[in-house]
Amino acid sequence: MAEIQIRFEDGAAYEQMMGNWSRRAGEIFLDWLAPSPSLRWLDVGCGNGAFTELLLTRCSPAEVHGVDPSEAQLAYARTRPGVANTRFSRGDAMALPFPDNRFDAATMTLVIFFVPDPAKGVAELARVLGPGGIAAAYAWDMFGGGFPLEPIYAEMRALGLSPVMPPSPEASRIEAMRDLWRAAGFVQVETRAIAVQRNFADFEEFWTIAVSGADGLSAALATMAPADVDCIKTRARTRFTPDLSGKITCRAHVNAVKGRLAK
Repeated sequence: MAEIQIRFEDGAAYEQMMGNWSRRAGEIFLDWLAPSPSLRWLDVGCGNGAFTELLLTRCSPAEVHGVDPSEAQLAYARTRPGVANTRFSRGDAMALPFPDNRFDAATMTLVIFFVPDPAKGVAELARVLGPGGIAAAYAWDMFGGGFPLEPIYAEMRALGLSPVMPPSPEASRIEAMRDLWRAAGFVQVETRAIAVQRNFADFEEFWTIAVSGADGLSAALATMAPADVDCIKTRARTRFTPDLSGKITCRAHVNAVKGRLAK
């Protein structure tokens, strides 16, 4: 199972799972960031455009560029009704395809733990920002129980299984994020946790969306015996208390960081 790599290639499935969650965290994140209007934005690891669209609707940007390594995700992003005039391109967070001082603000949402060398990724944010530029990010607290799939992951661990993790899960720690930003030269660095929750019609809806929309989880479960998958599912179900209609609430949280370059 440790050999499985997480790849997001289905924009629609991602939308049902992480796109929905990302917007919930993103709304609070942007309130905290409180950016000025008319900035030139770069959204690194934009995926299927869920957060990119939020930027456009909330921040009155002068322009927005989205970069992601998955062409399939970018193709989905381009179909979003709220991303007119946004430029999407394929690119690597550790080698951004832009010149120095190109942007006023850069975000990396639910991405930093997927970057093989997080310090290099944050250094790239600093490079493409002009003086006074803002860089900000948020990531699921992988070690603090903040991941939306934690009810399933916890039961996998209880059975002696190692859930599939992104390449750099340690970068999701709030202390690590603060250190990465300071090391890259950002000042006025601040961090915070952002709690979010999401209702599902019942546990079956939660499970179906989780399995279909989380690439690493679906790949891991596919390698297991059906009886073991059923066991994990049964045990995860007990972690929720449904209301009288069967509805359940799933809670999660991200760690967030923001900082500026000196002017």
